[in-house]
Amino acid sequence: MSLSGPRWYAVQTLSNQEGKAKKYLDKFIAVEEMEDYVFDVLMPTETVTEVKSGKKSTKTRKFYPGYIFVNMRLYDDDGVLLQKPWYFVREGHGVINFVGGDRPTPLKKSEIDRILSQVEEAEGKEKPKIEYDLGEMVKVNDGPFMNLVGKIEEIDPDKGKLKVSVSIFGRYTPVELEYWQVQRTEES
Repeated sequence: MSLSGPRWYAVQTLSNQEGKAKKYLDKFIAVEEMEDYVFDVLMPTETVTEVKSGKKSTKTRKFYPGYIFVNMRLYDDDGVLLQKPWYFVREGHGVINFVGGDRPTPLKKSEIDRILSQVEEAEGKEKPKIEYDLGEMVKVNDGPFMNLVGKIEEIDPDKGKLKVSVSIFGRYTPVELEYWQVQRTEES
């Protein structure tokens, strides 16, 4: 398998410096005239929501803490490491080194395909920090049914919604709620 041409490489970064490393590389590709070598810098993330004290908060969570992925040409046609792009990435802010050190190995197609599909699936979606189970008892902490306790009858993870049976005036009524509108009860 030829190493020349654009391939994906894993790059190790300092803790919590993934964003800084990506930003730096993205910013300096043109400045350092690296367009012929570095094509894409990826920091795979997902949006995670949680509710604390009745307040919904959204955070970005990294799929691979401590790593970014760079699509680049790192070897010439003879399999010789190209020094200029290698140093460009290695010397980036927050970068420790390529995975593989002085002789970086590109990711297998199956590995990068899995990473890219994770990114695609997470795009535009909010994932709850907490997952729920059918039959679990939850307390509603938002909306007109606030403070009522109910049993989870249906779960729709793609939409982030639950159907919860709550007792209203002595009758069980199914209500549709978003994940963030409920919390586990002490009994569960």
